Amino acid sequence: MTSLFIFFQHLVPQHLLSRLTGWLADLERPVTLKNWVIGAFIRHFDVDMSEAREPDYRQYASFNAFFTRALVEGARPLAEADVICPADGAISQLGDIVGGRIFQAKGQDYDCVELLGGDPEWAARFADGRFATIYLSPRDYHRVHMPLAGRLLATTYVPGDLFSVNTATAQNVERLFARNERLVSYFETAAGPVAMILVGAMVVAGIETVWAGQVAPPPKTPERRDYRQVPDAIDLAAGEEMGRFKLGSTVILLFPPGAVSWRERFTAGTPTRLGEPLADLQSS
Repeated sequence: MTSLFIFFQHLVPQHLLSRLTGWLADLERPVTLKNWVIGAFIRHFDVDMSEAREPDYRQYASFNAFFTRALVEGARPLAEADVICPADGAISQLGDIVGGRIFQAKGQDYDCVELLGGDPEWAARFADGRFATIYLSPRDYHRVHMPLAGRLLATTYVPGDLFSVNTATAQNVERLFARNERLVSYFETAAGPVAMILVGAMVVAGIETVWAGQVAPPPKTPERRDYRQVPDAIDLAAGEEMGRFKLGSTVILLFPPGAVSWRERFTAGTPTRLGEPLADLQSS
């Protein structure tokens, strides 16, 4: 069954399917159909609407408005920790970047330079550093927040495939996260330079940031784009929203060598909640 699922992903027009899904998810009418789809999604994935700022799903203008819903104040208290979890989800993998390569799954890894869109200078800053990969399932809250305070240095949109990012695909598709569409954001932090990579996936209708709005899908033909010049200083506090997914995907964090140590309870498969303590800064 897994092999058939992987074969299907190679066969279908990934971008067309995902962009069509995005168009449908933005529809506000017919209202009856919109409400039925959202209600069915909530029941199927057991979504906890008591946490939502607007608990009545019928009040959301579209499926995307529901999917990127805000939480009620206090639903995700921020721990007093050096580095907090940036999103709800589960740890896909975390560990050390070894020889410039990042562990994906048993028998699978990928190159840090390729993940960052072919930028060896930035990749060198994370050589022998540490990474964490967090998978957001459909039932999760889909806004991504800062794991620690930081100033935006640069962002890069990298076009690519749109494979699913679930466990089965991660175990069977080579270089999955380095070949999917993604947005790479670099921040200067108390841990040094930190990279946050928001990875697109099949039927993920879009990736947004709080400073640039929607960046994926791009308005024109996909191409690698750099945003080196930031018009104004963008400083984000720990726990502040930095972006969101329209349908679920994956966030990857990269830290430089000797910067952080993971909290012991986190291993592959560990559930995460926004605001939980994730790592401690290591003294130089």
